[in-house]
Amino acid sequence: MSSIVSFIDRAFLAAIAGPAPAAKKARQAEILDATIAALPDLMERFAINTAARINEFLPQIAHECDGFCTTREYASGAAYEGRKDLGNIFAGDGRRFPGRGEIQLTGRENARLFTEWMRRTDPACPDFEAQPELLEQFPWAVWSTIYFWTVNNLNVLADRGDMIGITRRINGGRNGLIDRQRRKAISQKRMATAALTTPISADIVASEQKFPVLFRNIEDHDDQVECLQRLLAEAGYYHLSIDGDFGPGTEGAVRTFQSRLKLRVDGLAGRITFTSLLALLHKQAGDLPWTIKA
Repeated sequence: MSSIVSFIDRAFLAAIAGPAPAAKKARQAEILDATIAALPDLMERFAINTAARINEFLPQIAHECDGFCTTREYASGAAYEGRKDLGNIFAGDGRRFPGRGEIQLTGRENARLFTEWMRRTDPACPDFEAQPELLEQFPWAVWSTIYFWTVNNLNVLADRGDMIGITRRINGGRNGLIDRQRRKAISQKRMATAALTTPISADIVASEQKFPVLFRNIEDHDDQVECLQRLLAEAGYYHLSIDGDFGPGTEGAVRTFQSRLKLRVDGLAGRITFTSLLALLHKQAGDLPWTIKA
């Protein structure tokens, strides 16, 4: 595997997952092991193979499956009873078709459509409408995740860095957005580490990430501004409010950071500012020698 998907190993997934409570540690270990056995090859196969796409995809699925601690929704599914938009047309369908897999595929209709899609690749695969519990098992828990991402064209939104749009496609709103953003920041930092310690250059990875250019009073980029603010706070700019608003405080922190690193001081947070922030954080953590190519 020659693309940056080769960076994705168990440690990468575990970092995005975060530590599990004691009661979930064993299950998390099982899911991480099973996921890493199947996921990288499928990510390559379905073109989830750029930094921008990886840094949206992995945080989303990690959030949906509770940090790789479950492949079944914790709720009973009773809330989905009678949901015709999910294809739940028979009594008991709500509890029979709760969210399953690593992206929590929900409802009778989604199970049916996944079966049709999967049989184009594997004609002998199970009928998941008849046996929805198999979506909790591997490799189907991973395949159903790839299916949902692919049929909803989420690579397109990932290329734009549109985490809010992806979150809406997955669960209809902004539920868990802060946690998804937190996991994305972890993924970006792990990617930066991998780029600086492998033959694939940091420049390639940074350019693939298509970092936004953020500036004072920018609109409709709340999630990206919040990510920038969290990175700045981790770098020592503790006075910042983490609110998704690129105001004078955030601009001042960006300018101070740029001056500190002898970058162009313009108050704009783009690729060089983001990658320099990521590299500095790893230097502070002692993870690697600090170098960054502009």
